[in-house]
Amino acid sequence: MSLGDERVTETPMPSAGQVRDMTKRHISLPPAAEEGLETFIEEVDERLASDEDTCAVVEDILVDLHGDREAYERWQSGGDVSPAERVRLQGYDPCNSTLESEYYAEVENLDAGTYERSKHLQWLWRQFDATPMADNIEFALRFRRMLARHLFEECGDGCRFFKGITFTFGHNITVGDNVVVHDDVHLDDRGKLTIGNRVSISDDAHIYSHDHDVVDQTHVDNYHTIIEDDARITYDSMVRAGVRVGENAVLAAKSAVSKDIPPHHIAAGSPAKSIAVKPGWESVADPIDEPNVDRRDQRQIEYDLPDDLRVFDEFQRDRTPPDA
Repeated sequence: MSLGDERVTETPMPSAGQVRDMTKRHISLPPAAEEGLETFIEEVDERLASDEDTCAVVEDILVDLHGDREAYERWQSGGDVSPAERVRLQGYDPCNSTLESEYYAEVENLDAGTYERSKHLQWLWRQFDATPMADNIEFALRFRRMLARHLFEECGDGCRFFKGITFTFGHNITVGDNVVVHDDVHLDDRGKLTIGNRVSISDDAHIYSHDHDVVDQTHVDNYHTIIEDDARITYDSMVRAGVRVGENAVLAAKSAVSKDIPPHHIAAGSPAKSIAVKPGWESVADPIDEPNVDRRDQRQIEYDLPDDLRVFDEFQRDRTPPDA
């Protein structure tokens, strides 16, 4: 099978007493639809793995996904196009776009071509999400899974990436097996982000790997943020840069965590604190009365910038404290 086509292994149907534990059921597409999406995903996968220019591949794919081949060919052959059509058609080429991360000074330290490829693949991911096909769950999950194998540093088997997920770069993300990331999640990898096996990240969660100085917000520190195996980051919660969410831990909905969550703990609030140990895990978990510990300094990522780097201050503020 192609990189985009890992499936969850089917298991025998449970007895009546076990039905309450089921959360999903198996769905199959009609054979013709299955054949069509498999052929397309395999073709994209092969082209992205080849020596073909990634920018050109992304442009070609997006033209067809958005159904704009006729207008594109007319434009390429010198035919008349309106200014709006020209802007739209040029926009399929990721080289004609900019992303917020492109302005970050750390890009200067990347190996030649590293950011460009990540940018092109991220553009394909984002623009795919703008197509009607992004709402066809079976197709979209397999397409993004294939694309994640090319974009991320590592991506395991059986992962499910839903709509509206955004990244900083993409290439600083490592994801284990059977990870689920739901709608509108932001995975910041300006530093480094490691997500273990079987992690669940709910809608609207934000996980950061960079932080701004309190006084001088133009100063950025990068960190390694870690979400360990079987952890759950629930709805609309935030993980601060450099935090480790322990194995099998839960961050409650609408919580913001700035210190490590021990394995098997449930943390809630803003700032989040451990409020309980998951039932049945008490014998292997740290006591609940022990405080959450801030170990972010151990995971800070040092980086240097070129002396001749041209920078700009977007705020133009005097940041000198009167008591300094």
